[in-house]
Amino acid sequence: MAWALLSPPPLLNLSTSSSSTSYTSIKTTTGIAPPPSTVDTGGGEEHQKASSLKHRRKTTPRPKIHRRSTLLASSQTIPPVAAPFNFPRVPPRTAMLAKCSMIEDKGKDFGSTIKSGKFRWFVRETGSSESSRGTIVFLHGAPTQSYSYRVVMSQMADAGFHCFAPDWIGFGFSDKPQPGYGFDYTEKEFHAEFDKLLEVLGIKTPFFLVVQGFLVGSYGLTWALKNPSKITKLTILNSPLTVSSPIPGLFQQLSYVLKLEKADVYRLPYLSSGGPGFALLEASKKANFKGISSQIAAGFASGSWDKPILVVWGISDKYLPQSVAEEFQKGNPSNVKLKLIEGAGHMPQEDWPEKVVDALRVFF
Repeated sequence: MAWALLSPPPLLNLSTSSSSTSYTSIKTTTGIAPPPSTVDTGGGEEHQKASSLKHRRKTTPRPKIHRRSTLLASSQTIPPVAAPFNFPRVPPRTAMLAKCSMIEDKGKDFGSTIKSGKFRWFVRETGSSESSRGTIVFLHGAPTQSYSYRVVMSQMADAGFHCFAPDWIGFGFSDKPQPGYGFDYTEKEFHAEFDKLLEVLGIKTPFFLVVQGFLVGSYGLTWALKNPSKITKLTILNSPLTVSSPIPGLFQQLSYVLKLEKADVYRLPYLSSGGPGFALLEASKKANFKGISSQIAAGFASGSWDKPILVVWGISDKYLPQSVAEEFQKGNPSNVKLKLIEGAGHMPQEDWPEKVVDALRVFF
């Protein structure tokens, strides 16, 4: 009974005009016997009908068809009903994990895991300590990772620089500690762990610093304000630099158009576990965005900062307008140079790395 309720109804053959033929077809398909009232043991016309029916039964025996087989056979003749929605096919978990593994291996260009203090950092490195032109440290913003610098740092190594690009704690392939268990994602803690990493890597100061992006990118700039003696020159790519800089709330509005193979690497940490999402949320809750922007604008203004700064700006940025870079330059025109890149957006190092490299080689 349960099978019959879950299965589609049998297909009825009602194309002939004879009512008796139609009845036989239904009876054969369903296996239901005729009601007793159709059989009469008396004589006359009723007896002839019964005899004819009896003779027909003997000459054409009814095939034995199981109800389940009949329903399966009949259901195959019924055209399928089109689904109202085309839901995407979800790959098996094993296939998804295999793809994540392939993407993860692909996204680790020039990188390795470095133990620093209680945490493991993922750090990309190009060039060598023997490089003649000095050391460059590249810092990414949220919610991205050091992967965005892979092309730039490779070409800068060819130009004679020793380059490092770490994933901040909580981002990319670095450790993502649970808030409240040794790391609370505050600005002070990010600075302290970054200092430890520089010591473990043996980076000699002063060095060249390149910073881009929101939140942890801004923490890279506030670290520079607290450690000016450790920096030779500073390059800033699209970042909130003024009090008027718009900040997307919890980065919910951030959506960047990338080629599929690049987008897979950026979103992999957020798909493989919930750690990066919790890290981003916690860091956002602890951050005073307007206060940080005010600190950056005042700290790098004339009279407060006297080291060379190059601002490389993708003018197609959907989140930070060109006016942010221009306003920042006006705050310290003698030390800040502005290089605009057409065709590049919020991440010029990803959109047009060759032009970023050209600007860095001239500036450094």
